[in-house]
Amino acid sequence: MGKVKLIDIASARSGDKNNICNIGVMAKTPADYETIKKHLTADVVKNHFGELIKGKVDRYEWDSIESLNFICHEALDGGGSRSLRMDTLGKNFSSHLLRLELDIN
Repeated sequence: MGKVKLIDIASARSGDKNNICNIGVMAKTPADYETIKKHLTADVVKNHFGELIKGKVDRYEWDSIESLNFICHEALDGGGSRSLRMDTLGKNFSSHLLRLELDIN
């Protein structure tokens, strides 16, 4: 099947607490949920963000609402009051993740 853009099969929202960012990814259809559940792993998310996420990424599945939640540790350069980044609160992490192309072979 090749590659699929995450933005074509899901929406996302992100937020923060201190130096932790969470990203909720909501599938557009039940079939899309099966795709993201299989291919959008914690490792894929961590690799996508590269050096922005210094800690681990945990993934939680919410089958009843066809969504995944990613908790990204050490992702905000110390948090809103300490970071010198442009996005100190992690609000843009969801937009950045939606740019990901999943390899679904």
